[in-house]
Amino acid sequence: MMIDVLYFAWLRERIGVPRERVETSAATVRDLVAELAARDDWHAAAFADLTAVRCAVDQELVDLDAALTDAREVAFFPPMTGG
Repeated sequence: MMIDVLYFAWLRERIGVPRERVETSAATVRDLVAELAARDDWHAAAFADLTAVRCAVDQELVDLDAALTDAREVAFFPPMTGG
């Protein structure tokens, strides 16, 4: 399946692009992360510490084990704090 992957904040800085369209066979967000991290050193660095990464599938916050069935977009960003 083709999916749009969006990166925000320091993830975008480490990877070097704000978004990319990828072909994936990933069943879950965690599987997608593994595929992306295997691409190159920039992706690997961005996903080195998954405790510092949050994600959304089709603009809904999910955990890493969320299914990607029929997903069109996955976004990755750091945890947010209020104040």
